[in-house]
Amino acid sequence: MYILGINAYHGGASACLIQDGKLIAAAEEERFNRIKYWAGFPVQAIRYVLSAANITAYELDHIGISRDPKANLLQAALFAFRQRPSLDLVRDRLQNTMKVGTLKTEFSKHMSVGELRAEFHNVEHHRAHMASAFFVSPFPDAAILSVDGAGDFVTTMWGTGYDNKIDVKDEINFPHSLGIFYTAVSQWLGFPKYGDEGKVMGLAPYGTPKYLDLMRKIVRVQRDGTFELDLDYFVHHAEGAGMSWEGGEPTIGTLYSAKLVDVLGTPRAPRSEITQMHMDVASSLQVMLEEAEFALVEKLQKQTGQHVLCMAGGVALNSVFNGKILPKTAFEDIYIHPAAGDAGTALGVCYYIYHQVLNQPRAYVMNDAYTGPEYSNDQIRAELDRYGLKYEPFEYDQLVKRAAQIVADGNVLGWYQGRMEWGPRALGNRSIIADPRRDDMKDILNARIKHREKFRPFAPSILLEATGDYFDQMYPDPFMIKVYNVLPEKHKEIPAVTHVDGTGRLQTVQKEHAPLYWSLINAFGELTGTPVILNTSFNENEPVVQSPAEAIDCFARTHMDALAIGNYLTVK
Repeated sequence: MYILGINAYHGGASACLIQDGKLIAAAEEERFNRIKYWAGFPVQAIRYVLSAANITAYELDHIGISRDPKANLLQAALFAFRQRPSLDLVRDRLQNTMKVGTLKTEFSKHMSVGELRAEFHNVEHHRAHMASAFFVSPFPDAAILSVDGAGDFVTTMWGTGYDNKIDVKDEINFPHSLGIFYTAVSQWLGFPKYGDEGKVMGLAPYGTPKYLDLMRKIVRVQRDGTFELDLDYFVHHAEGAGMSWEGGEPTIGTLYSAKLVDVLGTPRAPRSEITQMHMDVASSLQVMLEEAEFALVEKLQKQTGQHVLCMAGGVALNSVFNGKILPKTAFEDIYIHPAAGDAGTALGVCYYIYHQVLNQPRAYVMNDAYTGPEYSNDQIRAELDRYGLKYEPFEYDQLVKRAAQIVADGNVLGWYQGRMEWGPRALGNRSIIADPRRDDMKDILNARIKHREKFRPFAPSILLEATGDYFDQMYPDPFMIKVYNVLPEKHKEIPAVTHVDGTGRLQTVQKEHAPLYWSLINAFGELTGTPVILNTSFNENEPVVQSPAEAIDCFARTHMDALAIGNYLTVK
C-alpha cells in the first residue's frame, strides 16, 4: 500500500511517500527549484518520492494534504461575523481554501495525470503535525503538542497518542497564536522574511528581558495554562497580513499594529544597526514565548499524567525552549520531529491516514532524517569531470581520515554524502565542516561562505557517547533541535560553537544511524582530542544543496578549501 502526503499552498511545500507503513522518501520542494521555503504545489518533490519507489501516480492507494477546509467551519464563521474582516482578507483565504479543497483536481492538473485509483484525503493541519511527531516516535504512548502560526483556524492543539491512535484533547483557535506573536515582534525587530524567527532566537542571548512586563500584556497566560493575545497589538485578525502562498518564496505582511509602535518606538529597518534595545526586545520576546509554552507543557503533563512528550509545529523549532523541557518539567522523554514546521505535515498526513484512518499497526521509527535523494559515485564523478576539477578517489575509511586532517589543519570542508536530510538542519550529509576549537572560525565562515549576521551561532555535531563530557544534558538529539548548556570548562575548547550565553544547538551523532558522519567526527577526535566538529548547512544564501552539481558549484564559487563528495576528495 502506497500513501502520498503533501504540504501545498503554504511555506515549506513538500511531499512524503510511505509503503506499508515504512517511509520511502520525503523532501521539500525548495531543494529542487532552489527557492527557499517555496510555497505552492510540490510537483518536483512528488516526482522525486515516486521515483524513489519506482512507481507512478497511478499506483498510489491514498493521497492526502495537510489542510481540511471543512474543519472548524463554525468557529471560523463566528469569528468572521464578529470581526467583519476586510474583503481582501476574505478573498485571499477563499482562494487558498478552494485550491486545498479540490485536491484531486489540483493534483491531476499539476502532475498531468488522468483518473487515479487513489482515495483522496484532507487531514486537518494540526492533526497532521501531531501525527508527524507521535506516529514515528519510538514511544508507544505520549502527550502530544502542536504549536504554530495557524492552520485550519487552529494555532495550538494538544492531546495524547496511544499505539496507533491520536486523541485530541483541546485546542486554541485563531487569532490567538504564539507563532504570530513571535513573528510580529520579529518583524518589528527588522526581520520580516518568512523563517526569520530563528535569527531573532539567536539574537536574544545578547540582551536582557527588560520588556517582559510589556510582553506579558501582549500575551496573557491564563490560569488554566492556555494563553490569549491582546489583539490591540496586532492586525492579522482584522486586516489580514497579505500572505502569499501561490508559488515562490512565501511572504507575510505586517502583523503588528500601531499600538506596538507606540510602546516600542520606530521599527528597526532591515539590515540597519542593531542596538542594545533591539537585543533586549528579542530577549523579552524569547522569555515570554518560553513562559507561555511552559504553561502549556505543564498543563499537558498534569492533564495526561504522561512522562513522554512529542512535539511539532513551527514553534517546535524554537530549540532554546526545547532544550529546557526535560530539566524543568516532569517529562522524562521527548521526541520532536526533524521537519517540525509545515514541511513535516506531509509525513504526518501519510501516517494519519495509515494509522488513524486505516487502523494499521505502527511499523516505523524515524531515527534519522536522511530521506532525500542520493547519487552514485559514478554520477558524482561525471559532475566533477564536467567542472574540470582535479580529485582523488578514496575508500571511505581513508576518506574520513583525510577529511578529518583537513579540518584539524584549520581548513573549511564541504561534506556531501548519502541521502539528503529532510527539515531545516544539515545533519552531516549536506554539511560544511570546520574546526570548533578556533575562536576565529565563525568569522572565517561568514566572510568566506555564509555571509550571515555576526550574532548567529554555528552548531556543534558531537559523538553521542561524548555528549556528557561537553554538555549539561546527555539526552540524544540527532535532529539538532535542542539547545544545551556547554560545560563551563569546555567553553575555551570549542569556542566556535559556543554561543554568547554559553550554549550550543547540538547534534548528537550515533554510529548506528549515521555511520560515516560518526566516523568523521571520531577521526577528528582521535587527531585532536575533541570529538566535536562545527557543522553548518552546505549552501550560500540559498536552500541547502541537493545535487552533486549544486554542491560542486557552491564549492567552486565560495572560499571552501576542500570538498569530500561521495568517495572523492578535491582540494583547492
